[in-house]
Amino acid sequence: MNMPYDALNDVPDEALLVAYGNGDGAAARALTMRLAPRVTGYANRLLKDRAEAEDVTQEAMLRLWKIAPDWRQGEAKVTTWLYRVVTNLCTDRLRRKRGSALEDIPEPEDDTPGVEQSMQNSARAQALEAALRLLPERQRQAVVLRHIEGLNNPEIAQVMDISVEAVESLTARGKRTLATALAARKEELGYTDG
Repeated sequence: MNMPYDALNDVPDEALLVAYGNGDGAAARALTMRLAPRVTGYANRLLKDRAEAEDVTQEAMLRLWKIAPDWRQGEAKVTTWLYRVVTNLCTDRLRRKRGSALEDIPEPEDDTPGVEQSMQNSARAQALEAALRLLPERQRQAVVLRHIEGLNNPEIAQVMDISVEAVESLTARGKRTLATALAARKEELGYTDG
């Protein structure tokens, strides 16, 4: 029986992974459609290379499918496990590329109705991406996971294999550096106090 993709929207990630592990292809497609865009965005922010980010996403999803039959619900969230794998894959790629310049690929522009708003959104995204590049690798990972991907501190600690206190320190230092880097551009980027 073919069910529409949106029929699985309310099924938790862990349940979809277990279903896939038991041979349900629709569960795999639903989980891929749900997680792959988020993982690609995260990897792109870390690597600053869309093609590399897509390769990392593919590798991470393959690893997820390989462990699906052995997944034990309740031990970890699928997203936490997946973000940790992506973080490790990105770190490995960055280490291999040390010393060579990475290409800067801008974020895709939002499809907004107004040209002015679209330009402002693009300028904001480019400013944020440029400011994120100023951060040391571990700070950038923590800030992106917390403030862009929306993970909480304990989840980030698991992904990065550090303590919650270390996550708090990394995100606080990263936010201060970003605030300083972007402060002079507040008006230009359309952020006003009032």
